[in-house]
Amino acid sequence: MVTDPLFYAAAIPALLITGISKAGFGSGLGILAVPLIALTMPATQAAAIMLPILCVMDLAALWAYRGQWSRENMRIMLPGGIAGIVLGALTFRYVSEAGLKLMLGAVAIGFVLQRWISASPRPETTVPAPAKGYFWSALSGFTSTLAHAGGPPLSIYLLPQRMDKALLVGTTVVFFAVMNYVKLIPYTLLGLFDLGNLATSAGLVPLGVFGISCGVWLRKRIPEALFYRFCYAFLFVTGAKLLYDGVSRLI
Repeated sequence: MVTDPLFYAAAIPALLITGISKAGFGSGLGILAVPLIALTMPATQAAAIMLPILCVMDLAALWAYRGQWSRENMRIMLPGGIAGIVLGALTFRYVSEAGLKLMLGAVAIGFVLQRWISASPRPETTVPAPAKGYFWSALSGFTSTLAHAGGPPLSIYLLPQRMDKALLVGTTVVFFAVMNYVKLIPYTLLGLFDLGNLATSAGLVPLGVFGISCGVWLRKRIPEALFYRFCYAFLFVTGAKLLYDGVSRLI
C-alpha cells in the first residue's frame, strides 16, 4: 500500500473532486484526478489506482440516478466508447501524455468558446446524432483508457442537447460505468494492477463515495439554467488546465 504522505495530500482532494463531478456537479472536473495524483507517482500507476475506485463510485452513482438515462443516446455512445477503449489499449504504451493533454485542452476550450460567442443568445439545442455520437464517444473511450479523461469529449456531444439535468447526469453515469468496467480487462492485461495499488484503492474508496453524495446534494439544489452555466464554466477550466499541463511537459 502506498505510504507517501504527498500521495494522500494529492489523492484526497482529487477523489472528492471526482466524486462531486461524477455525481453531476462540475462537468469534466474528474479529469483532474490523474494529473493531480501523477504529481506524486507515475501517471500509469495513478490511473491504475483510480480505476477500481471509479468502479465502486459508479455503483453509488448508478443507484443515485437509477432509471434516469437516455436510451437513444446510449445506443449510439456505447459502441463508439468501446471502440475507443480498444484503440486506447492498443496504443497505451505509445501515446504522449503531453500531446493527449494538449489535444483535449484545445478541443474543450474551443468548444466552450464557440458556444459562448454564438450569435444566438441561446444556442440551438441539438438532438442525438449517430455520426457525432460515435466520434465523440470513441474519443471519450480512448482518452478515458489512457488517463480517465473521457469527460470533455462526452460533454461536447451531450451538453448541447440540453436534456433535463438529471437525465444528462444519469446518461453520463451509465456510459462511464460501462466504460470503467470494460477498462478493467485491458488494465489487467497490461499488468497495471498489483496488490499494493489495489490495497491503496480500497483504502480510498470511501472518499470517492462521499464525493458523490456531495455532488448529488449540490445538483438537486441548483436551477437547471445555472447548472448548465456551471458545466460549461468547469469544462473551460478543465481545458485550460489540460493545455497548461501539456505545454509544461513540452517545455
